Amino acid sequence: MLSDRASLSLKIAAGAGLAFLHLPILLIFLYAFTTEEKSYQFPPPGLTLEWFGVAWNRADIWPPLWLSVQVALIATLLAIILGTLVAAAMSKTRFFGREQISLLILLPIALPGVITGMALRSAFSVMEIPYSVWTIILGHATFCIVIVYNNAVARFRRLSGNIAEASTDLGANGFQTFRYVMLPNLGSALLAGGMLAFALSFDEVIVTTFTAGQQSTLPIWMLQELVRPRQRPVTNVVAIVVFAVTFLPILAAYYLTRDGEHIAGSGK
Repeated sequence: MLSDRASLSLKIAAGAGLAFLHLPILLIFLYAFTTEEKSYQFPPPGLTLEWFGVAWNRADIWPPLWLSVQVALIATLLAIILGTLVAAAMSKTRFFGREQISLLILLPIALPGVITGMALRSAFSVMEIPYSVWTIILGHATFCIVIVYNNAVARFRRLSGNIAEASTDLGANGFQTFRYVMLPNLGSALLAGGMLAFALSFDEVIVTTFTAGQQSTLPIWMLQELVRPRQRPVTNVVAIVVFAVTFLPILAAYYLTRDGEHIAGSGK
């Protein structure tokens, strides 16, 4: 009887926690359909699809959206290349200070975004680098690399070292071993890491604020619209788009990596 009550209490607590996390998101979805333009009445006075058409025809939305996609794609590509190389070096070699260097690699995502943004802004100022799309990309790449690195190094540690040795014994050179042996086993982990990196880059605000200059990504546009609202439901429509663009890659990354134990040499 006591265990049943404890189980019920845990279920209620879990439900309350999920409601606290997700009800605000549901409210954003709801108010994207409201007929009221200026305020948040509950319940909404009426529902309409009008604001989706208004958002589609707002010319000021498309440049920030395209910029966000550009930045996320390039930052993700850089993260996949550099994160994979760093993961290979850290998982396959042993040297003095290896753990300290590993901590330094993880630091950009562990630090508050404000600190990372301030550090990058100071570095760009010292080096006299003008603020542009590339400064945003470099800022995003600092934490995207960590995301890919975490996925890649975990997969490297599960791979048996014997498969690379076997490939060498059969006459393959280093590139062939990586292309035909290692990469197929790393593929799902790199794809998942890339998807997570893209999602995080696409909706990043804090680091972007410090590195963007006069550029405006879609999250920055949304923040400005919330401060100086014109058509609140349009901002909620854009929020739905951002939610979809970030949630779907995260969901795909989860399904790609949940069976990560089924790889060559795992457990050996």
